[in-house]
Amino acid sequence: MKDLKLARCLAVLCVSASMFVSFGGSAAAAGATLRIGSDISYAPLEFFSKGDPKPRGFDMDLARALGARLGRPVQILDRSFDSLLGDVADGKIDLAISAVSDTRAREKKVSFIDYFLAGSGMLVPAGNRHHIFSLAALCGLSVDVQFATSQAIALQTQSVACKAVGLAPILLQQRATDDAALSLLLSGKSDVHVTDFPVVAYLARTLDGGKRFVVAGRQFDVVPYGIAVAKNNVALADAVQAALQSLIADGTYDRLLAKWGLGQGALRSTPIDAGTLYQH
Repeated sequence: MKDLKLARCLAVLCVSASMFVSFGGSAAAAGATLRIGSDISYAPLEFFSKGDPKPRGFDMDLARALGARLGRPVQILDRSFDSLLGDVADGKIDLAISAVSDTRAREKKVSFIDYFLAGSGMLVPAGNRHHIFSLAALCGLSVDVQFATSQAIALQTQSVACKAVGLAPILLQQRATDDAALSLLLSGKSDVHVTDFPVVAYLARTLDGGKRFVVAGRQFDVVPYGIAVAKNNVALADAVQAALQSLIADGTYDRLLAKWGLGQGALRSTPIDAGTLYQH
């Protein structure tokens, strides 16, 4: 019996040690503050509620869960979207968790631990009077979008295609944040708001009780979201990947997805730089 108890104790110690190593090793790393950058204007992924300084959303909950699993306090820093990857690469922040699509171009700057699958979508006034069901239907229309996003690139490419077949280009209005871009649609200054599909679905469901806007067509350009980490910080990438996989394994990840109505984008594994597999 004593031998059995000893074996069990040793087994527990081995598992604990292996988890500690897989999550990043040293006591110094375990105690250091984890600086996480995010563009906090992207409900239901990251956003501020009126009168509450604490950022909310799926990404924010996931960031805190990762910090707890790594044994590191989390500092969430509100940054402009177009500065996030540069700040990660330069070491100004440790990670970026901000619905960042893992693409070939972005993988040249940073590495990504992929954690969610999402495409882009279009939000239009109820009734969809312009009969918009794909990007090809946007020729000649006014479209708002956040600057430096994958949607902005897709719209610029589509605008060139519009002109190539003799149609009017897209009247593209880019803003620094998604909220600022959305304000153009809300005020009638644009015909369409283009952003990530989970955001579009959330806006259609919540704005004015879900009666004023609808999702036009289906999501397009589906790619994984990735947690950005500096390419030379392999230890942190490995630790975050292991911690994320443990959150999936114990059900924490699924509970957070369910909380924010995002179960359709769940990933069951945590690949690194898998975005290229989704791009043509």
